[in-house]
Amino acid sequence: MEHIRTPKVENVRLVDRLSSKKAALGTLYLTATHVIFVENAPDTRKETWILHSQISTIEKQATTATGCPLLIRCKNFQLLQLIIPQERDCHDVYISLIRLARPVKYEELYCFSFNPKLDKEEREQGWMLIDLSDEYKRMGLPNDYWQLSDVNRDYRVCDSYPTELYVPKSATAHIIVGSSKFRSRRRFPALSYYYKDNDASICRSSQPLSGFSARCLEDEQMLQAIRKANPGSDFIYVVDTRPKAVSEEGASVLVHCSDGWDRTAQVCSVASLLLDPHYRTLKGFMVLIEKDWISFGHKFNHRYGNLDGDPKETSPIIDQFIECVWQLMEQFPCAFEFNERFLIHIQHHIYSCQFGNFLCNSQKERQELKIQERTYSLWAHLWKNRADYKNPLFRADHSQTQGTLHLPTPPCNFMYKFWSGMYNRFEKGLQPRQSVTDYLMAVKEETQQLEEELEALEERLEKIQKVQLNRSKVKSKPSEPNKHSGFSTSDNSTANTPQDYSGNMKSFPSRSPSQGDEDSALILTQDNLKSSDPDLSANSDQESGVEDLSCRSPSGGECAPSEDSGKDRDSDEAVFLTA
Repeated sequence: MEHIRTPKVENVRLVDRLSSKKAALGTLYLTATHVIFVENAPDTRKETWILHSQISTIEKQATTATGCPLLIRCKNFQLLQLIIPQERDCHDVYISLIRLARPVKYEELYCFSFNPKLDKEEREQGWMLIDLSDEYKRMGLPNDYWQLSDVNRDYRVCDSYPTELYVPKSATAHIIVGSSKFRSRRRFPALSYYYKDNDASICRSSQPLSGFSARCLEDEQMLQAIRKANPGSDFIYVVDTRPKAVSEEGASVLVHCSDGWDRTAQVCSVASLLLDPHYRTLKGFMVLIEKDWISFGHKFNHRYGNLDGDPKETSPIIDQFIECVWQLMEQFPCAFEFNERFLIHIQHHIYSCQFGNFLCNSQKERQELKIQERTYSLWAHLWKNRADYKNPLFRADHSQTQGTLHLPTPPCNFMYKFWSGMYNRFEKGLQPRQSVTDYLMAVKEETQQLEEELEALEERLEKIQKVQLNRSKVKSKPSEPNKHSGFSTSDNSTANTPQDYSGNMKSFPSRSPSQGDEDSALILTQDNLKSSDPDLSANSDQESGVEDLSCRSPSGGECAPSEDSGKDRDSDEAVFLTA
């Protein structure tokens, strides 16, 4: 808070760049974690929340007759244009945000103050959700060819690698250490993925220090050990990243780039995604990121500007990977268990620093900071709300979910699409507010609810029929049953009106007597869709950076939506489906 020069500025205007609407007038607040803009509209007060860690650039523009413009660009592609009446206030806000958006130490990041009100045991269980030892067991390791090595115990060989790594059984500690000295940052070849169907593997490393003109006996022995760990092939590929070098040809692959933690992570994870259907599930995708990006080391701190540093080090490496996954989802819509909302939420939290998963550059740094003891895991949050991230087109028995995904190799057959759901999700005027997948999810949820209600009504009907049957046995002259319902009309104690069943009905669509068996209309709006994160939901005003104050308090609590919360929805947000 000591970096905030002015915590509150009134009569600030928020400009909508893509709409002809008049700029919203409100109050700007600066807190220790967020920039908050609250509209002054009497009928519906809306607020815009921006995490300091999401701010990419702040531009103070030339003062005009209407005020001093301040342009805030965010790492999640949100853009805010504010008009502050006084130049002095604008300057104070600008200086404050420059410092707040560039923390100098980890303890200033949001995850160290974020409190979702979970006890210590729940936090620890969240971190245990993803266990890489279980993942390697799923691959069939250890086996006759690969072993778990402790050569990097206490990070004594490579401080950016994890302590536990799988290496060929024939690779001795002497060979591993010798190979590490020959490669950049001592990142020696280690196993990333094992294809147990044919013993082929994907290994990763950094590049040799002296180029290809020099030789290192231990490094050559290390590569020979990788080749021997695959008895079905007499050679391995180096740098070649085609998925067929592993599945069809049964050959092992060694992938490396300069330091082995940017393009190497991208290539290994994409190749694994194409090869193994497990990584195309919700749990498997989290395991994949944990393995190839977090455990093997990736410069999260430098690449995504978590702390103040050299801007030349920033690069959207993992953003490119996430987009690549989305492009694959467009090519194979039935192959992935998760939807695009899952990817968007992961991308958002890479920059939000709300959870501790993507802090620091290595496992060693995270242990030194005691990240698991002091912060919460994103994976537990996503898994808890996994129903929001399910792909309605996914089927476990579909051909796309079995085995390797084969991409069309000619460039003309691979259609690149612009991901408006990611890049324009805060711009209401540029895209429909709801995707086809969201509509399908709404239909699926509505159908499930109706099936549950139907089951409850059938059970109630069965009980009533049993009561009627028992009473008819004791009566000398049983009453005439109703033709339509099968209930006795002479018994006033028996429910026989629609109102009597309302207690068992949630939102069952009403039908007039004249409808008979005619088709009824099912109306689906964005209210049908759930979201585990109101800040990111494609169906809430907060998705465009705006949210109704009556629906969410600054502390994150939720309440009933206001009557005016849906006034400005686009007309295309409702779809009418014939039941």
